[in-house]
Amino acid sequence: MTGSARPVLRFAPSPNGELHLGHAYSALFTWETARALGGRFLLRIEDIDRTRCRPEFEAQIYDDLAWLGLTWETPVRRQSEHFADYRAALARLDALGLIYPCFATRKEIAAAAIGADPDGAPLYPGLWRGADEADVARRMTAGEPYALRLDMARALDATGAEPIAWRAFEMRGGACEVATVRAAPERWGDAVLARKDTPTSYHLSVVVDDALQGVSHVTRGADLLAATDLHALLQRLLGLPSPLYAHHRLITLEGRKLSKSAGDRSLRSLREAGVTAADVLSFLQRQRS
Repeated sequence: MTGSARPVLRFAPSPNGELHLGHAYSALFTWETARALGGRFLLRIEDIDRTRCRPEFEAQIYDDLAWLGLTWETPVRRQSEHFADYRAALARLDALGLIYPCFATRKEIAAAAIGADPDGAPLYPGLWRGADEADVARRMTAGEPYALRLDMARALDATGAEPIAWRAFEMRGGACEVATVRAAPERWGDAVLARKDTPTSYHLSVVVDDALQGVSHVTRGADLLAATDLHALLQRLLGLPSPLYAHHRLITLEGRKLSKSAGDRSLRSLREAGVTAADVLSFLQRQRS
């Protein structure tokens, strides 16, 4: 991004359920930050999970955001239409010798786990790192499903002596204040970059998309704070620009964040119950104070 270019921000929901107040808060936070920076607001549909994402949920996203009064640039980028971009990124990492196939099941990983990753999942114990090439080839030929994992130790070695870091930003009195944050991507271990059922992962696709779309400022929930460490590493490895990051607070209910899986009330259900967009916006603005 050149010094004269307008900032670019994005809201990137997954159409695997209906949006709730937590999503609305994130969308509004991004929208207002874009306006404060005089920037552009993009909407991206992160639908790499083809088993859970549905067209009706995507259509509902558009309806909900429009109901809140938000507008966005078109066309909207849908990740499912850009798997070739993610394969190209994987090919670059493969050429550097930084990824390897992993045939381990979740049960096997859990049984041999050496702790937990920042998301609380069993930390991968390197079961297939350095595996016998003949065995790998045999399983591939047989069509056995596998994931592609980042060899974290090799990846860190490949970045050189300069520490991995990313830049955090905060809007204060109309000004954008920036601070450098030291990253610790090793906490993720050998992270999955392509799943068994999908030729990419959240971590890889979001990094590639942000670069291709020229995203300069990323705003997202505090639950993705640790993910930024891994994203900064991938950006370094792939030679991609690193945006500024802001991690906003989460809307909680009884001490937990709102989620689709918990069945928290959707924006559509609130609207059908007679709640107005003004009511929602007023509630969300109070959460900012």
